[in-house]
Amino acid sequence: MAYKVLGQVAAVTETEHVLYEVPTGKMAVCSSLVVCRRGASSGAYRVSIDVGGTGTEDKDYLAFDATIGANASAVAVHGLTLGAGDQVKVYASDDDVSFSLFGSEQDA
Repeated sequence: MAYKVLGQVAAVTETEHVLYEVPTGKMAVCSSLVVCRRGASSGAYRVSIDVGGTGTEDKDYLAFDATIGANASAVAVHGLTLGAGDQVKVYASDDDVSFSLFGSEQDA
């Protein structure tokens, strides 16, 4: 099982983005998520897991309007296991937040 970058996004203000979707016939283990604040003031972000890609609901959030300081990074080590069609979604309060997801894919 090879570890790699599963997805990267530079967020657009108040827009939900699909950071990563597990391909058909695969499963994924997401080892870590890095949130990087590139701005000179604090901001907020959200992270959710949309099982099956059916739309984000309240139950899907891992972080909701979490604060990140100016020019800071936050690293979350989750070890999330996802099935085909599951999506990792992200959202930021402005354009100065980047997200990187690392992990591995294997045949389901």
